[in-house]
Amino acid sequence: MGLRCGMRTTKCQLLMTSLCVMVRRQLLGLSIATLSTVTHYGLHFTLISDISVEDNSYRVIHHTAFYLGICLSMTLILAALLSSAATVRESQCLTAMGFFCFALAFCGLLPAACWRYTHSTEVEDSVMDVYDHVYEEVRRNSSSPRRHDLTAIHEAFLCCGKHSPFGDTASIEQKTCPPGQAWGAGQDCLQEIQHFLKKHMDFVSTLLGITIAFMVYGMILTSFLWFSIHFSSNLDRKGKYVLRQK
Repeated sequence: MGLRCGMRTTKCQLLMTSLCVMVRRQLLGLSIATLSTVTHYGLHFTLISDISVEDNSYRVIHHTAFYLGICLSMTLILAALLSSAATVRESQCLTAMGFFCFALAFCGLLPAACWRYTHSTEVEDSVMDVYDHVYEEVRRNSSSPRRHDLTAIHEAFLCCGKHSPFGDTASIEQKTCPPGQAWGAGQDCLQEIQHFLKKHMDFVSTLLGITIAFMVYGMILTSFLWFSIHFSSNLDRKGKYVLRQK
């Protein structure tokens, strides 16, 4: 009797915890979806991705991050809904499905976090490589079609040119810098791009870490719920007998 009462108490506590965590997980899912959309359609990112150069590695990162982020956010929201429904209905099937969704999201987040850790500056380097390519092409040929791309980058990042080892580049900055922003008063574009992307990627890393922690907690919570429902059902069946007519 005491054990059965303890099971009921555990289920009540687990239900309250699951409902609270579900709200947080849905917010995390929406945050990942929002961040993926902003990264994919934001002016600073689409501008670099749309520039056609021979080795634009950022374009691959740009599209991969968007689709991975959308899939992870949908999986996270689905897992939160399933775990809450499983707690209310005491369904082992829904609990197992919730655990599977959390595990699936965890398997997607962990490689992303590892990639971010092992390639900590690859995003920044790929974007700056694109800028270097465009800048040097315009420096060699001021009438190059890349001049429009260089001007757009300067306007988006509010920067003006860069320090070049090839001598005076004042003429390039005068033609491609935003109106009213001279090279002497402007920001070096390589530094400005690096600073902007570093803040963005630091936020991405923080969100990845928080989400991974909630995925681990979600798997622990759903597995504990599954065992609670399973053993509670076994306890309810114990001691019951059926009389059969022979």
